[in-house]
Amino acid sequence: MNQAVSVKVASVPLEIEQRDAADPLRHLQARFHLPQGKVYLAGNSLGPAPVAAFDDIEAAVRKEWAEGLVQSWNDADWFSLVDTLGDRIGALVGAAAGQTVACDSVSINVYKALHAGLSLRPGRTTIVAEAGSFPTDLYVAEGVVAGRPDIKLLLEGVDADNIEELIDERTAVVLVNHVDYKSGELRDMAALTSRIHAAGAIAIWDLCHSAGVIAVELDACDVDLAIGCTYKYLNCGPGAPAFIYAAKRHQATLRQPLSGWWGHAAPFAFEVGYRPDNGARRLLCGTQPILSLRALNTGLAAIEDVAMADIRAKSLAMSDLFIDLVEQTCRDHGATLVTPRDHAIRGSQVSITFENGYAVVQALMARGIVGDFRAPDMMRFGFAPAYLSFADVYRAADAFNDVMTSGSWREERFNRRRAVT
Repeated sequence: MNQAVSVKVASVPLEIEQRDAADPLRHLQARFHLPQGKVYLAGNSLGPAPVAAFDDIEAAVRKEWAEGLVQSWNDADWFSLVDTLGDRIGALVGAAAGQTVACDSVSINVYKALHAGLSLRPGRTTIVAEAGSFPTDLYVAEGVVAGRPDIKLLLEGVDADNIEELIDERTAVVLVNHVDYKSGELRDMAALTSRIHAAGAIAIWDLCHSAGVIAVELDACDVDLAIGCTYKYLNCGPGAPAFIYAAKRHQATLRQPLSGWWGHAAPFAFEVGYRPDNGARRLLCGTQPILSLRALNTGLAAIEDVAMADIRAKSLAMSDLFIDLVEQTCRDHGATLVTPRDHAIRGSQVSITFENGYAVVQALMARGIVGDFRAPDMMRFGFAPAYLSFADVYRAADAFNDVMTSGSWREERFNRRRAVT
């Protein structure tokens, strides 16, 4: 474990204190537990624990499981959690009820969504995705293609410079990230979905880096299928169940290959032969992890009573502040800001490339500033408006500037790679 270093805590200018005092979202900070002295800028990797989660999880274990036992499938509504939680997630990403279920992992849901999309466009021969996509999306797409020799995978950045160039009459499915996990660049969901539909293809959106922090409008953008995680900006816990969305117009006809009993139209009829549910539940597979699902309750409750437009506005203001404070230091020391300055195409993180970025992030962590690193050289700083203040942003930028200017990142202990970066 890295040793802490003794550093002077930056005094916060009056202007920054005034911004925090006027912040309409400042009351949300009390809903989260963060260790004292830490500035947490890794919510784009794992959100912190909501304070209410401690009692909620204890109740799930001690009351529902320990006392309720098998009756809790009905009495505690365990069996319907995939639907009720799914609808609450749906409300945060612009989806009407009955189209989203909370279940499985992102990787499994990508697999189901790709097969579902292919089932809706039989006879077409290509899947289009991004070479710079989060790796699991590509790994799963490769697995789908390996089992379908009639389908070819085409990648933006390999087969063409822009994803739009790859979309034509052969395209069955386009799998695209709403926010690029490395650069933080935001795609125009409405425009790209319209382009995909003009070619007669199915649009699948990965919302892992936008759900809970950006105003996503799945229904309004006419999206076909979407997947996302709940452990980043939705703050539902490490490895928390993911979610999958299917527009109502497709639910009765799409097919997915993991035909487990929870996706059956009448699972407790114990019929011989698979008969899929007519709604979003046909995207389910097997028994879901109930204790993990129960953790979603407090994560969603921590932000679902505020306007996503307000969350987005604060996110942009915080990332603007951070960029303004570190930009000159980056220029002076050979680091490059890669996140767009344009609000229309910026997600909720600031990414900086630097050859020794891993060591810089480790040095910042030793000072209580928690960001993360993605190989080969990307430092990422996530701005989650629910629990961060402008003072936090100022202190993080001040520490970044000092680490870069002093060269403290060169210490050997900060350059030892750990298993998880």
